[in-house]
Amino acid sequence: MAATLLPTLSPPVSRAAAAFLLRRAPLKPSHYVHPPSTLRRLLISSYPAIPAMCPLSTMSSTTAARAVPVRRDLLMLGIETSCDDTAAAVVRGDGEILSQVVSSQADLLARYGGVAPKMAEEAHALVIDQVVQKALDDAKLSESDLSAVAVTIGPGLSLCLRVGVHKARQVAKAFGLPIVGVHHMEAHALVSRLANKDLDFPFLALLISGGHNLLVLAHGLGHYIQLGTTIDDAIGEAYDKSARWLGLDMRKGGGPALEELALEGDPNAVKFRVPMRQHKDCNFSYAGLKTQVRLAIESKNLCTEDIPVSAASEEDRQSRANIAASFQRVAVLHLEERCERAVEWALNMEPSIKYFVTQIS
Repeated sequence: MAATLLPTLSPPVSRAAAAFLLRRAPLKPSHYVHPPSTLRRLLISSYPAIPAMCPLSTMSSTTAARAVPVRRDLLMLGIETSCDDTAAAVVRGDGEILSQVVSSQADLLARYGGVAPKMAEEAHALVIDQVVQKALDDAKLSESDLSAVAVTIGPGLSLCLRVGVHKARQVAKAFGLPIVGVHHMEAHALVSRLANKDLDFPFLALLISGGHNLLVLAHGLGHYIQLGTTIDDAIGEAYDKSARWLGLDMRKGGGPALEELALEGDPNAVKFRVPMRQHKDCNFSYAGLKTQVRLAIESKNLCTEDIPVSAASEEDRQSRANIAASFQRVAVLHLEERCERAVEWALNMEPSIKYFVTQIS
């Protein structure tokens, strides 16, 4: 996961963009911050008296601050199994990270050309105990030292999420600890505040992952306005599929593999269309760009399924590199255009914004 803080230096704009946004009645936090209902019920049914299980989106920032005071003596075990990485960390109440452990499923990704939910679930189940134990060992703590257990409860792959929830319930029950259900994308939006103590609300956040693209105006804990989201495929999905179609080595991940090949290509060689330029909003769409990549490969008669790029002829490799570079140029340009509009809207709604936070996972 990478995080950057960029000052929003865009020039002042008219209030027309903000008025347009308000006319569109953007999603309220409760429409997208709540965790999946099945997993939430699963947790609440076991721990009905835990205030921390109240969805953050139903709390004002003042209430949330009272419910979760900044106390250094608090020790939280965090568990994450929303997709293909099994992760655990121990964090103090003031944000100090005492340990973090990640078990990757890179070999499975390469074997199946992406995330296979059932295989990913089994891989999580095989290592979750060791990952959690190592996180505790690295922090020089035991379960009895913990104040609570936090666990991702969505969005994500339900089969994978259940592994983390089961482990969290197991630890909580054995040691009488409360459980805090964490919304995956909300965590992405807020994690920069761990490393950047000066990052105050409100701020604009761009959240990029394999399955999601979100532009969120964060007013406070549990108080968000969604400016834009993925209407079909996210950029991570587009990178992974394009990399696989180009015959790249997926063990390092589709994004890094495609970016490496793109360095050899001409970003203007293939005239891909930038998605959604006719839509004056902040939403993202990468399904059409994926289709353009597939058609470009077919039009050049590239045998990418039978011949990996490592065994391709010089001419074949150059064609693939040109497609990769052209795809990457348009994919990033689409991000830039939506972000520019989101900055305009956010500054009109909250002129005091100083930071644009990006989270890439």
